[in-house]
Amino acid sequence: MPKKFPFFRQLDQMDCGPTCLQMISTFYGRNYSLQSLREKSFITREGVSLLGISEAAESIGFRTLSATLPFENLKEEAPLPFIAHWKQNHFVVVYKLDRNYVHIADPNHGLVKLSHDEFKKNWISTKNKGEDTGVALFLEATPSFFEEEGEKNEKRGLLYFYSYLKPYKKFFLQLYVGMLISTILALVFPFLSQSIIDIGINNKNLSFINLILISQLLLYTATVVVDFIRGWIFLHMGTRISISIISDFLIKLLKLPFSFFDNKTIGDLLQRIGDHSRIQSFLASSALNILFSIIDFVIFGILLIFYSIKIFFIFLIGNTLYILWTAIFLKKRKALDYKHFNQAASNQSVLLQLLNGVQEIKLQNCEKKKRWEWERVQARQFKISVESLALGQYQQTGAFFIDRIKNILISYMAAKAVIDGNMTLGMMLSISYIVGQLNGPISQLIGLIYSFQDAKISLERLSEIHDKKDEIEADVELVTELPFNKTLILENVTFSYGGPHSPKVLENISLKIPEGKKTAIVGLSGSGKTTLLKLLLKVYEPTEGELRIGETNLKNIHHSFWRDKCGIVSQDGYLFSDTIANNIAISDDIVDKKKLLKAVKVANIKEFIDKLPLTFNTKIGQDGSGISQGQKQRLLIARAVYKNPDYVFLDEATNSLDAHNEREIVGNLEEFLSGKTVVIVAHRLSTVKNADQIVVMREGRIVECGTHNELIANEGEYYKLVKEQLNL
Repeated sequence: MPKKFPFFRQLDQMDCGPTCLQMISTFYGRNYSLQSLREKSFITREGVSLLGISEAAESIGFRTLSATLPFENLKEEAPLPFIAHWKQNHFVVVYKLDRNYVHIADPNHGLVKLSHDEFKKNWISTKNKGEDTGVALFLEATPSFFEEEGEKNEKRGLLYFYSYLKPYKKFFLQLYVGMLISTILALVFPFLSQSIIDIGINNKNLSFINLILISQLLLYTATVVVDFIRGWIFLHMGTRISISIISDFLIKLLKLPFSFFDNKTIGDLLQRIGDHSRIQSFLASSALNILFSIIDFVIFGILLIFYSIKIFFIFLIGNTLYILWTAIFLKKRKALDYKHFNQAASNQSVLLQLLNGVQEIKLQNCEKKKRWEWERVQARQFKISVESLALGQYQQTGAFFIDRIKNILISYMAAKAVIDGNMTLGMMLSISYIVGQLNGPISQLIGLIYSFQDAKISLERLSEIHDKKDEIEADVELVTELPFNKTLILENVTFSYGGPHSPKVLENISLKIPEGKKTAIVGLSGSGKTTLLKLLLKVYEPTEGELRIGETNLKNIHHSFWRDKCGIVSQDGYLFSDTIANNIAISDDIVDKKKLLKAVKVANIKEFIDKLPLTFNTKIGQDGSGISQGQKQRLLIARAVYKNPDYVFLDEATNSLDAHNEREIVGNLEEFLSGKTVVIVAHRLSTVKNADQIVVMREGRIVECGTHNELIANEGEYYKLVKEQLNL
């Protein structure tokens, strides 16, 4: 066994299982990316199951065995390393087990040594025949594991982000000129200070002293002006770099498939966007400032050697100890940063839910409960902040002590040299100034170390997003035209959200949706109707089976092209904080007024819009805040009509409307939908009885299909639904 077990830290709250497998595969000499192991273990927003980890492990060549057993058996028989189920909501790797301790690799906390009792407290989950037992997954590498080459560990380095600095080459020249001027000005000060004492005061020459002081004032003014200009250049560069980095992140984010957003919280994504500020700070400030600091250090270091080589070595040794002392705390600081990220992401999510759901919270009288949820997150965040503060105080106390001892020794050496006649009082004053100038670069070097660590941690988290596969892969050619036969055909389609071992939401669906006809899908809640629509819209790919347009497989048609041909009114459609016109004509930069008027007439909402002070230019709140559910639904219908698509998908499109508005809109839609391929999902059977075919679903399967009259005559599932709605 190697001296140190390979450790990887989980990048996300749900990543503990795949990260454990990543550590074990690396231990056996094969590298796999966290993303590929996530996909193989079918990760969801809740994380992965032990079965998912087992599937992923066997797919890369391990033989696995899951067992529930007591700790004594674990000590005697367990092959190391293995994965242990921890606190019933986490996974860790046990890589060493001796007489007194259990050594674990916790992807959330690092390499930890626990006593047997501590381990059992976290691992034991059930009682079996009177014995305390826990769950473990044992892995054995088979010959096929070693036949695989694994994956190349291609980490995105910080050099990648230096490409953002290239457009600002001309500013670098200005910065270097400013740096040169600033250094020359600073270099003159110690000699001026020395001359005041050694010449002005010793010779009692007040005119000379006045001249030197005026010169210092002018030099101070010039330094302030140079620093001011340099600050503006940094601000200009930093702002533009920040916008570019975040813009590229959002471009990548919007290229990712829908399934990615199913597994991420809004708080997590907002925290990652916040991570960009640390990279921007490192690139545009810390990394450039250190160049200036190095030049200052070299020049003033040579100057200090010129005055006293002994004092220079004291300064060098003291600051070397200072830097080494700081480096001791970096590992712990990194661990706390990951903890802080996870808690900050949870805080963002809880706070967003609290603010977005304030109406429901007040109506349900659960203000205290929701506030307490947020306060519990704050308490955990406060605990991490206290740990960070304590760590910072330990580091600062030691650093302060080292720095003060260094300064005392330098003062003693300089004073002794003056007493011994080897140095003038003016030279001692100059040395004091030079040491002060040298302390600046050292402080900036410490800041750079921290900034570099922050940027590197942020880069790891951002690389997780940048390294994910786009919804549309660049090297795959997809069709951008529809076949002559535009009938939608589903053949033996099966779908589940969490991989093959998750419950099947759709099972063995075979269906034809004729071109230019109206197909209605009905059934009880949870029967799979909306999921079927999502497959038709290419939100998800079928787990099994085939979905075609004529003879063309839907997966071979370009996603953007297909969605451009589709109009959707969903029960959870979203309205943006924008004008009514822009919400309806959401894809157009310039609104087509004729299409807009037609859309609002069909949606029966023109009368409401005309009563508003700014009519179409009236701004509505986020997700329709400020308007009723019925008005929101009519705006979503108007959006679909404005698009004028070939395929129209209506998912409970009129469930929030009163009978009068529903009747008006259904009548208006008849003309608009004529000749289009329409799929309607509805619970109100009155809205679907005129469909060309009605598909009845139950528990993810199609149980009936036919026209309204045919299905009524059959007295099957559809007949029961109609009977229930009419209370017959």
